[in-house]
Amino acid sequence: MLPVRQPFRAPLLVGLTIALLSTLLPGLARAWSPCPGYAADDPSQTRSIFLSPYTHHWRHSDDHQPVFLLGAQRHLPNDRLCGISVFSNSFGQPSLYAFTGWHWPQVSQRHPRLYASLTAGVLYGYVGEHQDKVPLNVKGFSPALIPAMGWRLNGDATVEVHVLGTAALMFGLSRPF
Repeated sequence: MLPVRQPFRAPLLVGLTIALLSTLLPGLARAWSPCPGYAADDPSQTRSIFLSPYTHHWRHSDDHQPVFLLGAQRHLPNDRLCGISVFSNSFGQPSLYAFTGWHWPQVSQRHPRLYASLTAGVLYGYVGEHQDKVPLNVKGFSPALIPAMGWRLNGDATVEVHVLGTAALMFGLSRPF
């Protein structure tokens, strides 16, 4: 095996696996899309903006700084969504989350304004001395899975709570644009 430094092994193996699968299964590369069903000219695909001014950490740390997040997402057919968020993480580092996921517009017959979502994506930004604060971090990049619950207010605005693993809850507002 080629001598490859440890931090580069995982991305190299993932890249080689994707290249091999794309060669063996040519349709895979055409069929997979991070935003399945995206159509720029489809007016039924709504966009929303998300703003989070507050994150509550489960455990206090003097290293924690305020977290501010601004994100945009696109609602796709079949209750799918995709988007991107930029934020300052808990340690004041500029960060980014690119994601795709699912949206359940009504999770309770009794409470029709209650909805849920689950996103999966790539998180970037936890670097340097804070790189061990998120699991599977390689050079600042790590996978993320974020469940959320929301409540539709009067009009188009919603309030949401995102569960950030075992670290925190993020509170925010969402509105279509």
